[in-house]
Amino acid sequence: MPLAEPLVLIPGLMADARLFLPQMVQLGAWRPMQVVLPTVGETVEQMSEAILPGLPEKFALLGHGLGGDIALDLIRRIPDRVSRVVLMATDPLSEPPQAAAAREARIVAAKSGRLAEAMRQELPLSALVDAPWRDEIMALVQDMAMGLGEGVFLRQSRALQRRPDQQKTMRRVKLPVLVIAGEADTLVPMRRQEFTANLMPYGKLLVIEAAGHLASLEQPEVVSRAIAEFLAGPMMLR
Repeated sequence: MPLAEPLVLIPGLMADARLFLPQMVQLGAWRPMQVVLPTVGETVEQMSEAILPGLPEKFALLGHGLGGDIALDLIRRIPDRVSRVVLMATDPLSEPPQAAAAREARIVAAKSGRLAEAMRQELPLSALVDAPWRDEIMALVQDMAMGLGEGVFLRQSRALQRRPDQQKTMRRVKLPVLVIAGEADTLVPMRRQEFTANLMPYGKLLVIEAAGHLASLEQPEVVSRAIAEFLAGPMMLR
């Protein structure tokens, strides 16, 4: 029996493949997995353009945060090559001036050698559910960030500051789309994720209980099962 088409995973701000490690372990036996890090470019459009040459001919797509914004831009560019999409903790609207100004302070901190502090502000404890494994996940967040380094933080932060409003693209997405939202995500509010799912013709919202901004790590089995069921589900007519 041939393997299903590849699933391309795009982590968000200062995350590497470990953000999706539980899903790769649980789904990788029957589906090829390709993790692509958005580290080249200073805008969402530049990052998606840099990723494009290494992508399979036909694939499913999963993006988290900034990775979700890049996923939407890839759909805008190559809609016929993408079969279905999973968006996690994704804000598809442009960044408000107040949020962009707050981000500038974190950029200044990272430039002055305080990347760990900038990441604690970027992803505070309150963004994850209060669970026994929260400290372990936060330690992983710091380890991923330190491994990627200040330069990637600056580029990805600029991309988030300058991210485009993608409502026009979302209205045109004639693909099955699953929006996965942690019920306790304080960084991308539930109303915004509901808006994302409702704007797309074939969008569906799935709320993960006892999870915040990093549902793939906070509730890995639930998220893996949801992704597997979605990828195995019926295709929509374009």
